[in-house]
Amino acid sequence: MYKIYINDSPLILCPTNKVSFVKNEDRKQLLANYTKKKKSLLNYIDLMEKGDDYDEVIIYSDEFKLLKEDFKSLYKIVPAAGGLVLNEDGEILFIFRRGFWDLPKGKIDPLEKKKSAALREVQEETGVRDMIIAGKLGTSNHSYKNSNGKRMLKVAHWYLMNTYKQETVPQTEEDIVKAEWMSLEQFYSSERPVFSNILEILDLFQMKLSTEENFEPYF
Repeated sequence: MYKIYINDSPLILCPTNKVSFVKNEDRKQLLANYTKKKKSLLNYIDLMEKGDDYDEVIIYSDEFKLLKEDFKSLYKIVPAAGGLVLNEDGEILFIFRRGFWDLPKGKIDPLEKKKSAALREVQEETGVRDMIIAGKLGTSNHSYKNSNGKRMLKVAHWYLMNTYKQETVPQTEEDIVKAEWMSLEQFYSSERPVFSNILEILDLFQMKLSTEENFEPYF
């Protein structure tokens, strides 16, 4: 399966034989069989960009590889990398930018390795140094339009990182006004504006903590 957030709602691409795993009667879903016409994909994208008629749109096909390739061809792909950074107290490094809480990330430079980009972006956006990558957490995908109205698909590679608790320096030139250490309990203790793809990464982190015996996120 392949999940993309459009207007902060998920569009899910999946093989036909996996549809039953993503159907959910508690959510308002639109299910559609891919007819191998790219214009139909544009119609679903446009539907999600313009409103919130559905909680999710699910597009399926017996030719899943073709579906995924056709969908991605409608966007300019923007590779990015970032980190869920933990200190010795188990606190996570969050940033606040343009009205939303987020995790530090940014675009991967040409010829730059994903891990190197993740470390660089975290340091640039928060001022935090001396991080060690403990492992890969996952990947998130979200779409947006650039200043020229072109559709972009940001593919963010997320890494679990460790460092010691230290002072932060928010990168104000990138509109970051806060960089704060918080436990998950503290983060969820009040209502905070946060994008769904970031919540998914936090959920993935918690799932790994509870289900993977060899998952060791701390020092």
